[in-house]
Amino acid sequence: MRPDPVVADHPKSTQVPGQDAPGTPRAGFFSTLRAVAWSFFGVRAGKAHEADMVSLNPIHVVIVGIGLAVLFVLTLIGVVRLVVA
Repeated sequence: MRPDPVVADHPKSTQVPGQDAPGTPRAGFFSTLRAVAWSFFGVRAGKAHEADMVSLNPIHVVIVGIGLAVLFVLTLIGVVRLVVA
C-alpha cells in the first residue's frame, strides 16, 4: 500500500508535535516585532501573514503583543497627563 502523496509531501506529517519542519526559517526578534506592530494597525498582507504563520513562534508573538499593549497604554496615559496638566 502506497502512502497518499499529499500527506507524504506535507512537511510536518512525520514531525513530532511541537518541532519545526526541517529547513523552516525561524523569525528573529525584529521580524516578530514588525509583524505584531503591523497587526496592531490591522494591515497585514495575505502573503506576509502566511509567511508569519510559518516562521513566528507563538510564545514570542504573545510576549511582544503584551509588551506593545503596555507601551500603548502608558503612551496614552502620558498624553492625557500632558493635555490635562
